[in-house]
Amino acid sequence: MLILGLFVSTTRGAEDIALLPGKISLTGPEARQGVLLLKLKDGEYSGSVDGVVIKSTHPEVATVEKGIVIPHGNGRAEIITQVGGKKAVATVEVKDFERPWKWGFRNHVESVFSKNGCNSGGCHGALAGKGGFRLSLGAYAPEQDFYRLTREALGRRIELAAPGRSLVLTKATTALKHTGGRRIKVGSRDYRVIADWIADGALPPNKDDPTIEKLEVFPPISSLKIGDKQALLVRVLYSDGHEEDVTSWVKFTSANETVATVDENGLVEIVGHGEGAITAWFSSKIEVARVTVPFDFSIPDETFTQAPRKNFVDDLVLDQMQRLNLRPSPRVNDAGFIRRVFLDTIGVLPTPEEVKGFAVDSSPDKRDRLIDHLLTRSEFIEYWSYKWSDLLLVSGNLLRPDAIKAYYGWVNEQIADNVSWDELARKLVTAKGESLDEGATNFFAVHQDPENMAENVSKAFMGLSINCAKCHNHPLEKWTNDQYYAFANLFARVRGKGWGGDGRSGDGKRTLYVTTKGDLTQPGTGKAQPPAPLDGDVIPSDATGDRREALAVWLTSPDNPYFSRAIVNRVWANFMTVGLVEPVDDLRVSNPASNALLLDKLADYLVENDYDLKTLMRVILQSEAYQRSAEVLTDNAGESRYYSHHYPRRLKAEVLYDAISSVTAVPGNFDMIGSPDGSKKETELYPQGTRALQLYDSTVDSYFLKTFGRNEREITCECGRSNQPSMIQVLHIANGDSINDRLKGKKSRVDDMLAKGLKDGEIIDETYLLCLSRLPTLREKTEFEKVLAGTFGDQRRLIIEDLFWAVMSSREFLFQH
Repeated sequence: MLILGLFVSTTRGAEDIALLPGKISLTGPEARQGVLLLKLKDGEYSGSVDGVVIKSTHPEVATVEKGIVIPHGNGRAEIITQVGGKKAVATVEVKDFERPWKWGFRNHVESVFSKNGCNSGGCHGALAGKGGFRLSLGAYAPEQDFYRLTREALGRRIELAAPGRSLVLTKATTALKHTGGRRIKVGSRDYRVIADWIADGALPPNKDDPTIEKLEVFPPISSLKIGDKQALLVRVLYSDGHEEDVTSWVKFTSANETVATVDENGLVEIVGHGEGAITAWFSSKIEVARVTVPFDFSIPDETFTQAPRKNFVDDLVLDQMQRLNLRPSPRVNDAGFIRRVFLDTIGVLPTPEEVKGFAVDSSPDKRDRLIDHLLTRSEFIEYWSYKWSDLLLVSGNLLRPDAIKAYYGWVNEQIADNVSWDELARKLVTAKGESLDEGATNFFAVHQDPENMAENVSKAFMGLSINCAKCHNHPLEKWTNDQYYAFANLFARVRGKGWGGDGRSGDGKRTLYVTTKGDLTQPGTGKAQPPAPLDGDVIPSDATGDRREALAVWLTSPDNPYFSRAIVNRVWANFMTVGLVEPVDDLRVSNPASNALLLDKLADYLVENDYDLKTLMRVILQSEAYQRSAEVLTDNAGESRYYSHHYPRRLKAEVLYDAISSVTAVPGNFDMIGSPDGSKKETELYPQGTRALQLYDSTVDSYFLKTFGRNEREITCECGRSNQPSMIQVLHIANGDSINDRLKGKKSRVDDMLAKGLKDGEIIDETYLLCLSRLPTLREKTEFEKVLAGTFGDQRRLIIEDLFWAVMSSREFLFQH
């Protein structure tokens, strides 16, 4: 196994040691590089080795003091240590030792400010600064910071002749009163960076300053156990070829604190089982170190080698489960599978006839055939049209009824025609024309300024929230303020005729077009940022074509990893309850996937299959990972991210509403539409019998849907939908009219059963098949038969109603499992 250039034995149980980094380059007399001596077991880094002497073969070139490599002269040396007969070696090269070293403002002074919180939102990085001194948040504007530090306050903040008397140092060390307390110690490396920079003339940031090309974290992957502590090192490779250890200036955060915590110095402590990630942030660059903490279960290898596998999804899920010592739960039975796959794929319950037909089918491919059948159903179109309407904000609070109908109609047409996801995105992003004829143009009526357009395209199609970068460099991502305005400038020439300010005036008819001139001004500079996609090529400002065309090409390119991963994660979460990335639409680098290899493979698979979402859905649905039961075993209890068993969840509001309507045979009634001011008005757009998943306007009035957390489509975010239980929901199921009134009503399912003269056992069987897609157990049937025995008339009807109510208020009915 190759790890960072080191060949490591992968023999089971093999133990070794390694020094990281394996290759060290020190440039200049101030260069330093920390080293870590790590244990290796089965080819994985498995913790630190402490209390061991590490020596240099050429002390005249470099020495090692307290785990830090220090240069003494140009040349090459080896850093060597031995533990129990095992030897670890790293190489070091020292260059330009005699050349005078100068700390830079952009890469060093600003790093000191960032690490010590001087430019944080609670200190001088606040919008108004602190104590009359303001810095850009997270050092996103070095030129401005330099000016404020050296030119404002009559230049009193620095003393070129006596650096130690500079206010920037006397305040930070509390030699003078400082509200923020002591941030820097006298004589520390941070102190010397600022003092030496001042002594060297306080040179400004320069356009020729080396830029960061790569951020490295050591070790990148570790396998540890609870109670272990592991130090991290962070190294930067700059554009001029030199490297620097920046560990002391990095901000560390844990992406999963139930697994691992990390302190400000990069010391990781393992607190729980699972896979965690530590993010290292330096100068708007982010890198991630991963830690695996196996559960304390003993699972034999044959459990995984003999486990059923349908496709690559199972290979990667089982590989991770084996690393974590988690036993896979057994396959869900046919009754559980048919109910689950119907609800997840088309949002409706299977009929009793479909359940019974599936149960008696003995062919080995019946599950695959059922999946293929569901992907062709008309309900599939309605279910996914509704889901993508949540994403694209098809809402009467933002659009007039005719425009809503056109917008939803366009979405529905794309699903019905199985338009690939990249083509759908291209059509939407480049839409133009009249809103009632070209429904996709309503996306730009919902988002009417370049910033909103940029933010919502990013969120909807890449799972990225770039909003923070509107004011400053993103504190948790790599996106800069310049990139934000370059991206937003792609939409600066989008115009509309007849646009109402709130989207609700007139009949909703608008004409979307693109001009050949116009740019978005960046407030910080007063100039237009050259238009460019995130991490994409700049478009010449004088180009007269529709900039959105270039955006669409970049957005849907296979080289854009965010586009494919974002939709894969949304689809995966729909079927698997929990996304590979959570929250589902938060794909920032500092929020890594629970199984990164699987997310990458699924994204590649989608690209290879021309972004066909049905093909993606099929491979997920056919996998043993999806078809695993919700039964929690002793050997997989306590995990909620690695898919060792299926994770139950409450049916989402619309699916639950339609399930109640289906079981009771009493359809819903949607005859009122709400308004932003709280008023309501009648509508005839939704005839009697319309299902909740057929509603194309989220403002349709429904106490049930609101109570059970439907997405109100106010913002592009999965957080718009809630699956959180509440006492109001409990009371509504127990005493509300959604179930009780339907069961009592004329022409209900109860009336139908009585009219057919069904026997007691038949009534019980049918109830269970309708609600739970299974027959009752012997005990369940026996107990209900006792209650029904000998009843007639109104008494018999009440007991049948109670039977339905008992089953429909159970968790088994209310939850997908």
